[in-house]
Amino acid sequence: MTVLTGLLRAMRPRQWVKNLLVLAVPFAAGTLFHSTVLIACAVAFASFTMAASAIYLLNDVRDVDADRQHPTKQHRPIASGQVPVPVALGAAVLLVAGALLIPLALSSSEVSGDLVIVVLIYLVIQLLYVFYLKTQPVLDLATVASGYVLRAIAGGIAASIYVSPWFLAVTAAGALFLVAGKRYSEIVQLGNSGESRAILREYSPEYLRSVWSVSAGATVVFYSIWAFSLGKHNVPAQLSVIPLTLALMRYGRDIDAASAEAPEHAIVRDPWVIALGIIFIALFAVHVVTG
Repeated sequence: MTVLTGLLRAMRPRQWVKNLLVLAVPFAAGTLFHSTVLIACAVAFASFTMAASAIYLLNDVRDVDADRQHPTKQHRPIASGQVPVPVALGAAVLLVAGALLIPLALSSSEVSGDLVIVVLIYLVIQLLYVFYLKTQPVLDLATVASGYVLRAIAGGIAASIYVSPWFLAVTAAGALFLVAGKRYSEIVQLGNSGESRAILREYSPEYLRSVWSVSAGATVVFYSIWAFSLGKHNVPAQLSVIPLTLALMRYGRDIDAASAEAPEHAIVRDPWVIALGIIFIALFAVHVVTG
C-alpha cells in the first residue's frame, strides 16, 4: 500500500459518520433541505471531518511507541512505518488549517466566525485529550462526549438556527451513553489491565455500567421532556419516545454483552437497533413536516 493510502486509513474514514450530527439541528427545524442550509451544513461537515482526522493523526503519532508494542495496533499505518511520522504531522497541520479556513466560505461573516470558534474549541479540547485528558478518569469520557455536542452546535450555527438546551442535553447524555458503553465493552473483554487503553485501569465494570445506565435514562428523560413540552397535538414527536427508548434498551443489551466496543459497528450488526432508529426518524420527520 502507498503512503497516501495509509494516510487515508490513519484518518479513520469510518469515524466520519459521526460528523453527520451537524445535520441534526437543521433536520429538527425542518430547514435541512433548503439549498443554503444544506450547503452550510456541508461546510460544517467538511470542517469537522478535517479537524477530527487531524486529531486521529496526532493521536497515533503521540502513541506510536506504545502502538508498536501492541499486538494489533502495531499494524496501524503510522506505527507500522507505512506513514512516516513527519508526513503524518504535516498532514495534520494542513487538515487543521483547512478545518479553520473552510468555514470562511460561508457567505455570512458572523456565521463563519462563530463556526470557526466552535471548530477551534473542538480542536483545543481534543488536543488536551490526546496529550493529557485521555489518562484522566471521568474527564476522558466527558471529553469524547463533548465532541458530539460540539458537532450539533456547529450544525445549528452553520444553519443560523437556535439550538434548544434540551436538544443539547439529549445529545450530551446520549453521547455519554455511547462512550461509557464502549469503555464497558472494552474492559469486559480485556479486563482492567490496560492492554488496550491505559485508562481502563482506572475503571471497574460496575462503575462504567452505572454511567451508561444513568446516561441512557437521562437521554430518555430529557427527550421526553422536550417531546411533551410541544403540546398535546404533537403526537408523532411524543410517540417517537417509544422507539428511542427501545433502541437504547436494545443497544444497552449489546453493551451488556460486551459487543459495543465499536459503536458504529455494533449498531450496524443489530438489525433491531436499525429498525427502531428508522421508526424514530420517521416519526420525527412527520413531526417536522406537520409541526
